[in-house]
Amino acid sequence: MTTFPLAADFPVAAKLRTVEEFILPVSALIFCSAADILRAPSSVVASLQGRSPFDAFATLACSGQALSPLVKARAFGMTPGSSSFRQDAFAFPISKDKKKKIQYSVEVMTSAQTPVAPSASPSRRSNGADVVELSGIRKCYDEFVAVNDLSLRIEPGIYGLIGPNGAGKTSTIRMIMGIIVPDSGQITAFGEPLSRAHMDQFGYLPEERGLYKKMKVLEHLVFLAQLKGLSASEAASRARRWCERFELSSWLEKKVEELSKGMQQKVQFIGAILHDPRLIVMDEPFSGLDPANAVGLKDVMLEMAKNGKTILFSTHRMDQAERLCQSICLINHGKAVLEGDLNQIKARYGRLNVQIRYEGDARFLQEQRLVQSFNDYGNYVEVRLAPGADAQELLRLASASAKLNRFEVMEPSLEEIFIEVVGKTNA
Repeated sequence: MTTFPLAADFPVAAKLRTVEEFILPVSALIFCSAADILRAPSSVVASLQGRSPFDAFATLACSGQALSPLVKARAFGMTPGSSSFRQDAFAFPISKDKKKKIQYSVEVMTSAQTPVAPSASPSRRSNGADVVELSGIRKCYDEFVAVNDLSLRIEPGIYGLIGPNGAGKTSTIRMIMGIIVPDSGQITAFGEPLSRAHMDQFGYLPEERGLYKKMKVLEHLVFLAQLKGLSASEAASRARRWCERFELSSWLEKKVEELSKGMQQKVQFIGAILHDPRLIVMDEPFSGLDPANAVGLKDVMLEMAKNGKTILFSTHRMDQAERLCQSICLINHGKAVLEGDLNQIKARYGRLNVQIRYEGDARFLQEQRLVQSFNDYGNYVEVRLAPGADAQELLRLASASAKLNRFEVMEPSLEEIFIEVVGKTNA
């Protein structure tokens, strides 16, 4: 393979501002030892031939490889210790403080520490303790504060991480997964400070998908499971069972590139859970799935939660979070503005909403004494009662001018709470 001097030819400066920002978009399962790349399938190794340094690095990172000096040298055809191999070489101007942060991230990302193999026990310390806890986490990119003094507790079940675009959700997930490090604060996993030894107990389905298009489905899943410590035979057995459940059995010997986007999404999800992780982090997991497959994925998520797994579920779809999550954290401008049990949060907002399905005159919606606001969905309308308004009075007024097929007083939806809380914090 062609030799590429790291500082001169590695085009990270022209593409992204920091090593941290480069590594994540091309990484999916980065937590494995240097030895893992050395036993990668020949199809993976062959795919590096003729690649630019950027593409070669991306290929390795997407496969889940920890880029140790030995691995990096082998991938780029360089010799550790040579003038062309400088881990501290940066081809762009940078302050001393920022260089220290980047260098620390490089050291974390290129560590060759071998992960701890998962326990054979399926319960794995299911004692009800917090699986993940963030305390006062802060993360900045230059002058931009992405996460600001964030604290939250994630317990077994489905936990929703929600918020508008740019709120800090992805940065938070990256820190939980150890992909980037917080500038301050602490993250604990299973009652211990977060370390790479925990990563074999994590499953990760990132928003940025990454599968080897030339690899066959079964080969790919076995490869991913082996990176997490499973034997080839056990990995193949589990992969076949999960593929049968997701109706992928007839595609096991097909190349990934032959699958539809939805099928590839299912393959990547299977790859994230094959090693039976204790914590599953899922960033927009329903993206690309049709309704039938979305229901199948939802059923698996609920089943895993019932069996004591912890699922961190990040989404911008409030309806999905409301249906699936027991607890949520709403982040805005890097801060937690709403956090806790979803039912308790909704109860705090009271039963001030009315869902009405009607035919005929809708003049009752203009009665400002009773109606604070409303959303018309075509088939029905959701009304927010004005402060002090009586729902029974609205019922009498509505029935006088329209035929009512449904009139139900209910708690506000998570979407309405989201709009109200984000609106206040942005004001």
